[in-house]
Amino acid sequence: MQRYLDRFEALLGPTPVKAITLDVLGRERTIHLKLEGHNLTGSIKARTAYGLVRGLVEDGKVKRGVELLESTSGNLGVALASMTQSLGIGFTAVVDPLSTQESRDRMKKLGARVVMVDTADATGAYLLSRIEKVQELLAADDRYVWVNQYESPRNPEIHRRLTGPEILDQTQTVPDAVFIAVSTGGTFAGVSRCFRERGLGTRMVAVDVNGSVAYGGTPGRRHLSGIGASRRSSFLEPSLVDHYSYVSAGEAAYYCRKILRETGTHLGASSGAVVAACVRFLEEHPGVTDPLCVCADGGEKYQDTVYNDGWLAAIGETPLPAGASGTVGTGNAR
Repeated sequence: MQRYLDRFEALLGPTPVKAITLDVLGRERTIHLKLEGHNLTGSIKARTAYGLVRGLVEDGKVKRGVELLESTSGNLGVALASMTQSLGIGFTAVVDPLSTQESRDRMKKLGARVVMVDTADATGAYLLSRIEKVQELLAADDRYVWVNQYESPRNPEIHRRLTGPEILDQTQTVPDAVFIAVSTGGTFAGVSRCFRERGLGTRMVAVDVNGSVAYGGTPGRRHLSGIGASRRSSFLEPSLVDHYSYVSAGEAAYYCRKILRETGTHLGASSGAVVAACVRFLEEHPGVTDPLCVCADGGEKYQDTVYNDGWLAAIGETPLPAGASGTVGTGNAR
């Protein structure tokens, strides 16, 4: 297993950083996009899955006959399914209706068992219901080993060790603001900790969706997969967060479409949200000159959601530019 894990790590990144130009209040602004859709298994979750599974192997929890178990909105499940197939062990993914059909199909093709949870939790979303199902499965069968992306320190650690340094190696100047979507908060916490440890003055902006309580906020129904949470993050320590930005599904859709139309770059839903937050931040902080957005995946699997007018209408949203809705919060701003 160790040799396979070493080979898997060698295949992670470096993902490209692409500079695009957007009009912000009549001024052409350059935004750098780190395109994790080019990563192994198609998203930044390949890094997370690797860190989590490697940790379980080092702890002696991965052996023949066990079956890994995780709650997932899609991308992590695909990455875990790929890893477990190669390791020759089982994997069960607990998903909900917000996960894309494409992600569910990929997991199944990679040999995963997919369990659908279709009852919303008290917030109107599904995360807490997924975790409840995980607990039920753990109690019913001792073969299961819960990966637990929500609590495992290996989640942020892999991004502190790999993702953060990779960003710094790829940028000619240190970004003065970095924007990352949050759900578990692992990617954000790891990258932020990397920048903090190096004494950099980069403003770290956590991007969330309306209705999420990952860092606080008012719980409500969410419609985007891969961003937001029905429970507080275990990793988003206040010292790591300079600003916190909430974005609507309409704003995410607007920037997904705008960037595809103007630059040919096909972004996923959470990436559109990150760009929306970045544009709003640039409006309010014109002195920022080198912003970077971590874009978790590509847009191919979101044709039925943020790229679909009918879907937006069904959830009561329209594609709106940044500033039409959403708010920006400030953490421990320096």
